[in-house]
Amino acid sequence: MSNPVNREISPFIAMEVMKAANAREGDGLPVYHMEVGQPATSAPSKVLEKAAVALTKEQIGYTDALGLPPLRAAIAKHYADFYGVNVAPSRVIVTTGSSGGFLLSFLASFSAGSRVALAEPGYPAYRNILTALNMDAVGLPCNATTNFQPTAKMLSELERPVDGLLVASPANPTGTMLSKAGLQNLIDHCQENQIQFISDEIYHGICYGEPAVTALSLTDEAIIINSFSKYFSMTGWRLGWMIIPDRLVGTVEKLAQNLFISPPALSQYAAIEAFSGMEELDQYVEVYARNREILLKEFPKMGLSKLAAAEGAFYIYADLRHLTNDSVEFCKRMLAETGVAATPGLDFDPARGNSFVRFSFAGATPTIEKAVEELKNWSVIKKGNP
Repeated sequence: MSNPVNREISPFIAMEVMKAANAREGDGLPVYHMEVGQPATSAPSKVLEKAAVALTKEQIGYTDALGLPPLRAAIAKHYADFYGVNVAPSRVIVTTGSSGGFLLSFLASFSAGSRVALAEPGYPAYRNILTALNMDAVGLPCNATTNFQPTAKMLSELERPVDGLLVASPANPTGTMLSKAGLQNLIDHCQENQIQFISDEIYHGICYGEPAVTALSLTDEAIIINSFSKYFSMTGWRLGWMIIPDRLVGTVEKLAQNLFISPPALSQYAAIEAFSGMEELDQYVEVYARNREILLKEFPKMGLSKLAAAEGAFYIYADLRHLTNDSVEFCKRMLAETGVAATPGLDFDPARGNSFVRFSFAGATPTIEKAVEELKNWSVIKKGNP
């Protein structure tokens, strides 16, 4: 039987690492989870309360394909309150996680064979979803000289034009951010060259200096992807949203009707209260900030000094070329010998990720502290640290 997908789909290695870590825990061995971007905290208390009420008071059935009107209105209000940007609720699309948003945005904007540029290193599901749709993911090799973010110059130097550009700020796996000027330059280039601009903003709210800039404050033609998973600490609720240009609303609605029917109803009812619990969420960010400081202080002491800026999100992307040129094997050995689970850079950068590892600091502080102690005493680290 022929494969219905013409191209090989790569595994999501972070999930493979998590599976191995869970198996180790099942054997009664300790694990220090730093492999996935999943907050250790629960959903905000008001969200939990609303969910409990909704279970008894609401019909948990299908909703409008684009989401509950009160939730779409709450998301639109969030943009006015948080960013000072006015958004019509009709442009707000509630999705089944940000993953549903990426799928809808790619299908609504591109066709088979379209070329979409994205930074490498970058979130692997971008590339894998595009591949599954028979679209071409065009990697833009980024490094510390551009703060691991793409530039208009990179786009202009491509041998063949692209149909789309996807950026993330703060980014996964590096945590780096685009300045307002850098974001504007990319948007201007895309508008001048008829390139659809897609902005992944799921780590907005988790920043350690200047707040992140939404592309929506600079253009109405961008597609904005966001999620309740990260800042709002609701990973398992599988709920996200898009802000899209008016011209795409009809297309996205028809796609959403056929692909998803509707996002999860209970999650939607509960998420209406997510924006009223932001003081609680900011306390979560304070925990991430403490965890970040621990790693930025302790990693260089171990000889792990080549680190991306980590201006937002909750990741440290470490250059470990003095220790390995096989990040997959390195992470397997690290899990087996220390219990520390982290994700190989190859997940994020197929060309150069063999010497990088991503460490998530979204977990509880005691987990981070224990992981640091285990790594300090690991023979591989000791041997590689002069």
